[in-house]
Amino acid sequence: MNIEQIYTGCLAQGAYYIESEGEAAIIDPLRETKPYLERAKRDNADIKYIFETHFHADFVSGHVTLSKETGAPIIYGPNANPSFEATIAKDGQEFTIGKLKIVVLHTPGHTMESTTYLLKDEQGNDHAIFSGDTLFLGDVGRPDLAQKADEITQEDLAGILYDSLRNKIMPLADDVIVYPAHGAGSACGKNMMKETVDTLGNQKKMNYALRADMSKEEFIKEVTEGLLPPPVYFPLNVKMNKEGYDDIDKVLSRGTQKLSPEVFEQLANSSGALVLDVRHQSDFIKGHIPRSIFIGLHGGFAPWVGALIADVQQPILLVTPTGKEEEAVTRLSRVGFDNTLGYLEGGVEAWTASGKEIDTMESVSAETLKQKVEQNAPVFDVRNDGEFKEAHIPEAVHTPLSFINDHLDAFPQDKTFFVHCLGGYRSVIAVSILKSRGIHNVVDVAGGFRAIKEAGIPVVA
Repeated sequence: MNIEQIYTGCLAQGAYYIESEGEAAIIDPLRETKPYLERAKRDNADIKYIFETHFHADFVSGHVTLSKETGAPIIYGPNANPSFEATIAKDGQEFTIGKLKIVVLHTPGHTMESTTYLLKDEQGNDHAIFSGDTLFLGDVGRPDLAQKADEITQEDLAGILYDSLRNKIMPLADDVIVYPAHGAGSACGKNMMKETVDTLGNQKKMNYALRADMSKEEFIKEVTEGLLPPPVYFPLNVKMNKEGYDDIDKVLSRGTQKLSPEVFEQLANSSGALVLDVRHQSDFIKGHIPRSIFIGLHGGFAPWVGALIADVQQPILLVTPTGKEEEAVTRLSRVGFDNTLGYLEGGVEAWTASGKEIDTMESVSAETLKQKVEQNAPVFDVRNDGEFKEAHIPEAVHTPLSFINDHLDAFPQDKTFFVHCLGGYRSVIAVSILKSRGIHNVVDVAGGFRAIKEAGIPVVA
């Protein structure tokens, strides 16, 4: 028996490879299928099944392409209604992988088709569950994503999830291993642990949602409390996962076209494309194409693209570090942004050499900000709610990056103001968005809140 978690930090997502006796199964694959094909090839194994725990909202799965490439059927649990050919399994149905069995446990609540897969070892003992978004480590899946589609309230879904956990998962033995679809950093839950694998027994002790004495009413209250609005792109990803999409090779071929500065500019003007600069923030600050948006590859790239650009049909033109073009297109496709039109060949250097205009971003140290704060300069904090509540500059206005487009009226038009995050990545994203909307009286704070504390600027909780 061979089980491998293939974890992608940018999305905080876990896909799974299971192999026995030359037969393999993939659970919740990412968009690009090559890693799974190569993994099976190393084991001289054939991919027999592709299991989907539910219609994912935060990423586009690779199930459709992988099925075309391998001939393996796509398996969903009860209530799933994809537009493409798939096996809709019954609750309790078993699938054989070599000497192993995978049992379908229908666990609705996060969504109505949500399913957990129970893996039985060669002796027929319960070994592990692949819990999708039903059970995370430290949390459970949010129950508000499927309510519009199913005309059901989040409270109703939470109640259904309570029953699923108590009737299908909690009765399993404590030594059963839990392999969730997501870890800390995913927008699919709110209290996830940093670990990505645990035992069910430990989760029964550590996970607030699995308290043995918890009533259904208490569960519904605690699971629905403090939920932030889901990112706008979530339903668009669900649609792609249910209806299908272009193969990744076609997306890559289109998105990695080399464009000269002249063609790049013409295409930007004629197509309404957004110019997305994915270099490091320090490079963007020094010089960038006017009105371009920064979201660096080295940070939480894909989720921020989804949250801030939102429309997966938006045409995109890329400015990338040399050699990172394919990576950028691939990571965009993971969250459904398939309409990349190409990238600027030679980067900003070629743009400048062709005599075209560039813009820069003003950025100051925390020490400089300290002086400005003493002079009552406006400060805006783009961290999330939890970070802001933990500690912040007393005078700072909270404008979380995820919802910055809702706060545009809060920024002054007639005086210089300063923007910071925790470390300097999100603030540059925020400033680039503001500048793209014609707000240029804005200054980034290098090093963010970490540098602010080191500089001795007073903060409060």
